[in-house]
Amino acid sequence: MRGRCRTAWGRAGAWRGRRHSVVVRLGAVAVVLGTTAAVIPGQAASAAAGASGTAQSPSPYAFADDARSIKGARSTADAVALTPGTAYKSSLPSSGKVNYRLELDATSNAYVSVTAVPSPGSTVSVIDGIKVSVEDDDGTPCSDERASFGAARSPHPIAAWGRREISPIKPLCREAGTYYVTVERVDPKGEGSSPDAWDLELVAMTEPRTAKTGPTSAPEVWNSASPQPLQGEAEDRRGGAGFAGATPLDQGVWRDDIRPGQTLFYEVPVDWGQQLQVTADLGSSASGGTGYAPDALDLDLYNPARGPVADVGVGYNGGQKSGSLPPLPPVDHANRNAAIGQIGAMRFAGSYYLVAHLAESVADSFGDGPFPMTLRVKVSGQARSGPEYVGESEPKGVFEVSEQDREAAAEGVAGGDDTAMRVVAVGGIGTGSALLVGLGVWTVVARRRNAG
Repeated sequence: MRGRCRTAWGRAGAWRGRRHSVVVRLGAVAVVLGTTAAVIPGQAASAAAGASGTAQSPSPYAFADDARSIKGARSTADAVALTPGTAYKSSLPSSGKVNYRLELDATSNAYVSVTAVPSPGSTVSVIDGIKVSVEDDDGTPCSDERASFGAARSPHPIAAWGRREISPIKPLCREAGTYYVTVERVDPKGEGSSPDAWDLELVAMTEPRTAKTGPTSAPEVWNSASPQPLQGEAEDRRGGAGFAGATPLDQGVWRDDIRPGQTLFYEVPVDWGQQLQVTADLGSSASGGTGYAPDALDLDLYNPARGPVADVGVGYNGGQKSGSLPPLPPVDHANRNAAIGQIGAMRFAGSYYLVAHLAESVADSFGDGPFPMTLRVKVSGQARSGPEYVGESEPKGVFEVSEQDREAAAEGVAGGDDTAMRVVAVGGIGTGSALLVGLGVWTVVARRRNAG
């Protein structure tokens, strides 16, 4: 699996904390104060930089607003417990392991996603990254996975997941009890890696057992032909600054601008039985520069548990370039039984994340940009009913697609944002005027609802 890493941070929902302290909320109204341009969800940090008169640069990773700060323990004996459905912020030193604890039953699958965020100014080697492992209380390994930065050596947030799975074909790690999550650097002393501590965002989730025992092998027949990129006129859709602030997308052709060193986050609802195909285009440079940047644009796909699915790297020489994610199967509970990781990761319905990173090295030959990026997103197949779960996932609803999710994807606004909160564009006016405008919007929306 090719390394993954990105430059952005956060997401929204129950455990996906709402973001940005520059937003004032009045009931159903959100008003952005003191900005000089319209603010789009996931971009408030950039707007704040512009308002302060500083040069705009890629926003740092936006952790979930409600993330709890905890310290990873050097010894498992001191490990802090992770509560499924809660986001945490922690830190990873350049050397050694940090440990966290899970208390699990004997029936639920558990997933822990760890997003590592290199400190500003860090440098990394090709193979540097993170390793996430899960073990039971007797040291029996349940899973381990690595994520690295790849050939571009461009530092940005990278994510890997750990798993405790209950399966008839996996005899280990089935018992109820204490499990440990261990996180460590892969190559802290490698050539080009700086010894900085990295921030971590951790999210644990649980998936209940199914009412009926399912198949023990993955579906063998599915459309594995190379995807044909979706055509059509591109619509603007600004990416978010992290998992917690990912911008919803549905099927369509979407245009965004990206700068070297920046990472943008999007989420696409994919239901049971549906197949996702994505192509990324990087537009030609207007700078007239020459050169070549390997893996200049890195596009990664993550599943609803923030587990890595697939990725594609697009090299860049200043001309128009394009790359597609490999063919992926329709979402199916039985995919988890596949020997191939890409297929196994397409194991549940929900919001799948697209994470686009433009390597810092692009600026060396082609300037600071921004560079036009187009995402061609196709969701094919009829949505169908999923497995009958016994109990609820944690967080609730994370492994399903709701009508609210579909509406959010169509409108490009995170689920839970009220209609009035979507009108977030107050430019160059004072605080008092902004509040009055916000109240006016709220009043108009309230009257329309009452009239309906």
